[in-house]
This record gives sequence, structure tokens and C-alpha cells, in this order.
Amino acid sequence: MNRLFDSRPGDDGLPGPERRLAVLALILGTLMAVVDTTMVNIALPSMAADLGVSASRVVWVTNLFQVVCAAFLLVFAALSELVSRRRLYTAGVALFTLAALGSALAPNLETLLLFRALQGLGAAATLSIGPSLYRSIFPSRLLGSALGLSALVVAGGYAAGPTIGGLVLSVANWPWLFALHVPLGLCAAWLAWRMLPREAWRREGFDWRGALYSVAMLAGLFLGLDGAGHGAPPWQVLAWLGLSLLSALLFLHQQRRARHPLLPLALFAERRFSLAVSASGLAFVGQGLAFVALSFLYQQEMGFTPLETAWMFTPWPLAIMLVGPVAGQLADRVNPSLLSSTGLVLLLLGLMALAGLDAGAGVVDSLWRTALCGLGFGLFQPPNNREMMASVPHEQSSRASGVMSTTRTVGQSLGVALVGAFLAAGAPVQATLWAGAGACVLSLVASLGRVSPAGQAQRKARRRAPPQASSDPD
Repeated sequence: MNRLFDSRPGDDGLPGPERRLAVLALILGTLMAVVDTTMVNIALPSMAADLGVSASRVVWVTNLFQVVCAAFLLVFAALSELVSRRRLYTAGVALFTLAALGSALAPNLETLLLFRALQGLGAAATLSIGPSLYRSIFPSRLLGSALGLSALVVAGGYAAGPTIGGLVLSVANWPWLFALHVPLGLCAAWLAWRMLPREAWRREGFDWRGALYSVAMLAGLFLGLDGAGHGAPPWQVLAWLGLSLLSALLFLHQQRRARHPLLPLALFAERRFSLAVSASGLAFVGQGLAFVALSFLYQQEMGFTPLETAWMFTPWPLAIMLVGPVAGQLADRVNPSLLSSTGLVLLLLGLMALAGLDAGAGVVDSLWRTALCGLGFGLFQPPNNREMMASVPHEQSSRASGVMSTTRTVGQSLGVALVGAFLAAGAPVQATLWAGAGACVLSLVASLGRVSPAGQAQRKARRRAPPQASSDPD
């Protein structure tokens, strides 16, 4: 870990000592947004009882947060160039924190939903530009290691959310889940304002029309996929997806003619970036699909309780937490596309092994398969994220960061929707896991397609590196 904070002549980014507090601001902001996603789910029954509403209404406490967050990721990534990433990140953390306080004090569902939407806005502001801030804080030679740390934080947050929620609810009522964010958020906002890099920003020109189309496109897609995954009427799903498609066509037309496009399409002309985005989206489809499918497999076919099922998932994020930082560090030294492809092979083998489970399988049979999936995903994600961030010009890193976050969100949502579609068609749970393996195969094909250009880019970067950076030992 100390390697992340040493300084060498010729380093870009912040000086070593300043990186510690800057990255702490990123860790706190990311953890709050990620933990919230899984922590609140466990409290939905308690909220429904206390607020006197049905289960179908209270689920919007989670859904609205996710829809708003997903819809505004690209918008905030572009807006950061107008107001600077430091200002946007600080404002996002502050908004999330104040909205969390409002959620804790909400007297009814309507007020709670209003503050949850504001929390989603705050989370979108932080998550959309977080990876690009890692690129500004750390020198290029440590980018993989830094993104490995980011993967560790995200995986740890997702894994810890249900446990934190359960512990809080065992001693207090649900408003305290939101109140916990307040002291952490105030600390994160202060650190972000003081320690994140100061940078110039563009003083004019924002693609407001593209932003409107982007929000409609992503919100419609997310609501359509969510409806498909939860058995909504077909006409409703088709209406949301139709809105998303129409908005996508208008969005693409707007990006070709806008002076300052929300998402410069030239980004995708870079082969390494496009293939890394494709590999990421397909891998998250496989992971999102597997997470939901395994819940049905463990409870309905293997007879585990919900609590036992939660523990059965533990090896997956735990393996990511253990392997992610190592994979990021390796990606600074060897071809990151080779590492990502190796991780996808392990993920594919793990998903195929899980698809082969039968109702009589034991706990150990399940755990090693789940751990293999986590090992593969942990080896895949940080090097792939490094490819996405390193393959675009530094001034476009905010846009690349927004694409990265959006791809992750849409991929996981599509995976959830596919589970609903398979189960609605009467397919066995194992068939959905095979579908996840199929998405992983496509991801592997995309990953292998950029091995050669990634290697060439890494050799060029080494030739350009200052002599001190290449000769000093770690």
C-alpha cells in the first residue's frame, strides 16, 4: 500500500503525502454511495410497516435512487468540465449527505422518496467522476494500482452493506441507516474540497439538449429493464424501452452536431477503449445475472434460508477484495488486456461450474465455485478499467469515467432483467447461469481483441517514462 504514496522525479498527479487525504475523500464518498445500495434493501420490510405502505410501493425507496443515479451519470461526467471535478465531487457528497439527513427525518413515503431521488443525484455526481479523479491524483505509473484500490472499495462496500444494515437494525430503527451517512459525508465533503486537485474548467458551452436525451434514454432503459425483471405488464416494459430507443436516436444525432457534445463519439474510435467498454458491459451482465439467479438456486432448489444465502455469496466480493489490488498492481507492469482476459477465463469456468450444481450439492461445492467467479472478476476489472482510462486523452478522462460507471450500471441491470425473462418463460435457474457464461464468452472475445494494441501502448509508455521512474526499485 505504501507504494501508492511514494514520489519519484517526473511523476504526474499529486505529491505522495497529498495523495493519502485525497484518496480518503474518494473512498468515503464511494463507500457511502455503494453501501447505501445494498444496506437499504434489508430495511424495506421495516419501512413498509412503519410508514403504513405496501411492499410494492416501498421498493421505490431503492428503485428511485438507482434510476436517478443511472440516468445522470453521463450528465455529471460532462458537467464536471464546466464546474471542475473538485467542485462537482464536493457538491455531490454534500447533496448526498444532506439528503440522507432528510431521509432519516422523513415522516412519510412521499417525503422519503423525494430525498432518495436527491441522494441518487448526489451519488451520480460522485460515482460518475470517481475513476477519473484517481487518474488525476496518482501518477500514470500507478494507475492500475489505484484502480485496483477502487475495485477493493466498491467490492467491500457491496459486501458490507447487508451486514451493516443488519447490525444497525438489530439495535435501532431504519432512519439510523441514513443518519449514519451524515458524519461520514461531512468529513468526505471537507476532505474533497481541501485535498482534491484544483483544475481549470471550461467556462461556456454545455450540451443541455444532449443531457435531456441522455437522462430520458438511461431512465427509460433502466425502468424498462427493472420492469422486465419484476414481472411488469409487457406494454409498460415496451413503452419504457421505446422511450429509451427514441431518446438514444435523438441523443446520437445531437452528439454529432453539438459544439460541446455530452459524450464525444470520437472516444469510441479508439479501439482499446471501445473493446474495454464492451468487455466491461458484458462481464457485468454475467455478474448481475449470476447474483440474482444464485438467490433462486440457493433458496428454491437447494433449500437455504435467506441469511444462509447471503453468506453463500460472501466468497465472491471477498475474492474481489483480495485479488483486485494485486491485479491493479500487476496491470502497471504487464499487458492489462492479458490479465483481464485471464480473469474472464476464470469467471467463465466459475459460472459454468455453478450452472452444473444440482439440488443435492453441499455448501463447499457451492463456495469454491463462487470464490472462483470472484477471483476471475477481481482479476478482470482493475486491468480493464485501467485500459479504459489510459486509452483516452487525459482531458477526456471525465467522459471515460462516466462511460465506465454507466456501462457497469446498465450491464448489471440487463443481467437482472434477463433472469426475470428466463424465469417468466419457465426456464430452469441453471439455464440463466449458462446465459451468464455466454455473456462472459462474448466479453472474453472483446478482451482478446485488444491484447496487441494494449501491449504496444504499454511499451510506448515505458519508452516515454523518465529514467528515474524506470530504474528506481519499488
